[in-house]
Amino acid sequence: MPNKIITFLKEARVEIKKVIWPTKNETLRHTLAVILISLGVAGFLGALDFIFTFILNNFVL
Repeated sequence: MPNKIITFLKEARVEIKKVIWPTKNETLRHTLAVILISLGVAGFLGALDFIFTFILNNFVL
């Protein structure tokens, strides 16, 4: 069992060295894109909620 763990850790280390990590600018750009898209979706869903609530309160109920 200990040999399997050691082998796993060695192989994981080799695989981690193969990873191409993003630059600081790429990470910042992608993070901002995610935040902006999330805000856009939240705004869209909030607007739909407002519209449907308005319709239900004024016309259905």
